[in-house]
Amino acid sequence: MVSFDQILSSKQAIFRDVSVLSPHFVPKVLPFRDMLITEIMTGLSPALKGKKPRNLILYGPTGSGKTVSMKRVMEEFQAQKTSASMFYLNCRIYNSRYRILQKVLKEHVPEIEKSGFGLPFLYEKLLELAGAGHQLIIVLDEIDMVKDLDDLVYTLTRANDELSAGGISMVGISNKLNFKEALGTRSRSSLYETEMVFHNYTSEQLQKILSQRIKDGFQDGVVDSSAVNLTAAITAGDGGDARYALKLLLRAGEMAEQAGKKRVTDEDVEAARRKVELDLAAETIANLPDNHQMVLYAIARISLNGSRYSRLEGMDESFLFSGEIYEEYEAICKRLRKRARTPRWYKEYLNELEMLGLITTTPSSKGIRGHTTLIKPGQNPKDMEKILKEKLALD
Repeated sequence: MVSFDQILSSKQAIFRDVSVLSPHFVPKVLPFRDMLITEIMTGLSPALKGKKPRNLILYGPTGSGKTVSMKRVMEEFQAQKTSASMFYLNCRIYNSRYRILQKVLKEHVPEIEKSGFGLPFLYEKLLELAGAGHQLIIVLDEIDMVKDLDDLVYTLTRANDELSAGGISMVGISNKLNFKEALGTRSRSSLYETEMVFHNYTSEQLQKILSQRIKDGFQDGVVDSSAVNLTAAITAGDGGDARYALKLLLRAGEMAEQAGKKRVTDEDVEAARRKVELDLAAETIANLPDNHQMVLYAIARISLNGSRYSRLEGMDESFLFSGEIYEEYEAICKRLRKRARTPRWYKEYLNELEMLGLITTTPSSKGIRGHTTLIKPGQNPKDMEKILKEKLALD
């Protein structure tokens, strides 16, 4: 039987500090984001002097450094120890105006944790907190996930009209450049925001980011430089997501360690690639709303069982008809005793699934059952079916 001493000593052969490779780790120095961090700090600095800063919106693709840059700013901001406060919320978890206000007020108004308080009560408490001369900055990560986003933005921006002292500002973080389209005219006009864009990392930039983390995360000299270059090249070719690069290198190290190797090589990176892609897909799928999951499950099922129309002339067998998937989606809803949404909502789900890289869509060529949308799974349908079966609790 293996001992803990053996396990711990074997881990030391590869890793020094695994936490450094986590996407949640905030390094003291963020390569290639100094200017953007300075710009964020400059924008928020009035709050440290008791004045209301403008709202900020940070845009950029996944893994471009938006969240980690904002958290670095928060560390510096909170170290100033003024009456100004910053609150960070992940809107995948706090996805409504009520939940966001409740979370912000929780540490200042203990009774908020009890149920039964209505939205007007929370709003009054928010005004009381800010009205005592405090500047409140609410950081909303993945702001586009808020269900009643228009109401939230209007509430937070217009609350300042009722304050004679203090103020409430908002920092929104989003992968979607068009997320403001969900806002009404009143909310959009009252937002009065400064926008900042984070771009994808290049292969050269990713090499330097990885080298920085390797220095503290791995033992000296255990990661081949070619493995670093390969990880950066794979990631840059797939969108430049630094979180993906870190996860790929971490998994390569784990696989090398499990194999009893003392170095991380190109071979380990290639072996880790498939595993990481499946892990990321599973994480994305697990965080989808129920209707998105059911549509994706319908796509996986038909892909595996075969389309009724796959033999039609001009039909690429790898693509599926939108109408057939919608019928399967309705059947799944019925099986789970849920109400199927209308075709208009179904089209929205397809658009969002495509944006996440889980499917590919294309208009049909002329003559194939009129004009329709053809759909292809973006991940292995067998893997998707397995993940979704468990998530939806289907036999």
